[in-house]
Amino acid sequence: MKPYLLATIGASLFAVSFGTQAANVPEVLQSKCASCHALTQPESTSLDRLWERKGPDLYYAGSKFNKDWLVKWLQNPVKIRPAGEFYRKHVKPGTKEDVVDESSLTAHPELITAEAEAAANALMTLTGPADLVEKGAFKNQKVTTAMGAMYFNKLRGCSACHTTAPGKGGLSGPEIATAGERLQPDFIYSYIKDPQKIDKGIWMPKLDISDADLQKLTSYIVQLSAKEDKK
Repeated sequence: MKPYLLATIGASLFAVSFGTQAANVPEVLQSKCASCHALTQPESTSLDRLWERKGPDLYYAGSKFNKDWLVKWLQNPVKIRPAGEFYRKHVKPGTKEDVVDESSLTAHPELITAEAEAAANALMTLTGPADLVEKGAFKNQKVTTAMGAMYFNKLRGCSACHTTAPGKGGLSGPEIATAGERLQPDFIYSYIKDPQKIDKGIWMPKLDISDADLQKLTSYIVQLSAKEDKK
């Protein structure tokens, strides 16, 4: 199994934070995902809740992920967050530059094809509140790689937390090189616009930028995956 970073607080604390999962959550998710992910909207919005969770919330997975990516990834999970939800817990002490301690990471289980397809189908039914993601917000206006990179790396400072390629960017957020493959464009747009609306208490800053700039950033992220696919 390849390591996929999750925050490493015990499962008992996680269960206390989120409580019993709702009865209407598909059984395949109860058996495969509930021990590490919130499948219903958590009541707590505190930073402590983010610290305690073992994996990202999935109660809005159907508004977030692309199904084809889910099926593929669940069979062969690879790292998305280079150094965890709280990356400082997984960085080797005493190093001049942040170096991830691979021995501290937890492996995500691999599913067989039938399980992955069933889980992906079930996850796509979890869409969260109706207004969580702005449907149709992304206009799919192309941006040059140079312009997109300038917005991402310099003007908005996204590379302080996110990598666009191995060794290029920060460790505290998810990698962005494959974000366009795994995430729906409207979700990317909505998350950049107001991260805390979707993930309560998350440390990603809310950017006070125009819709035109939001479109450019979203386009750049989506186009990065297209570029990766051509390699």
